[in-house]
Amino acid sequence: MSALLTNQFLWVPLLAWAIGQILKVVTDSWRQHRLSLRTLGMSGGMPSSHTALTVCLTTVVARKIGLGSPLFAAVAILTMVVVYDATGVRRAAGQQSVILNQVLDDLRSHMGFRYERLREFIGHTPYEVFAGALLGVAVGLLL
Repeated sequence: MSALLTNQFLWVPLLAWAIGQILKVVTDSWRQHRLSLRTLGMSGGMPSSHTALTVCLTTVVARKIGLGSPLFAAVAILTMVVVYDATGVRRAAGQQSVILNQVLDDLRSHMGFRYERLREFIGHTPYEVFAGALLGVAVGLLL
């Protein structure tokens, strides 16, 4: 159990993720001019905490085990998948949700159609992912 509690490969990336989530609350609250805790449990937003987590893990593995290790290769590939998913697949799903909500709004106003709105902000902009990557590298190098 003590090995788990002192495992830097686990806790340092989780710290990067937590900092990213806190920064989301700060940026969302600043934008809305009020405290916005709802972003703690949501995906999307500035910065990408998923990217911060995986980039930090990749950085820690590179520092502790080396760039030539099979573990570094595995986490680097995982990080690429997460970044691609955040900026590609999930962002496209969010953009499709915007269009579908507009169609459903029209159906409701013309035909009284009832529906639950889809979440529109699922993925990240490239800027949000870049900020998450910088956070991940910084935390991974500093701790």
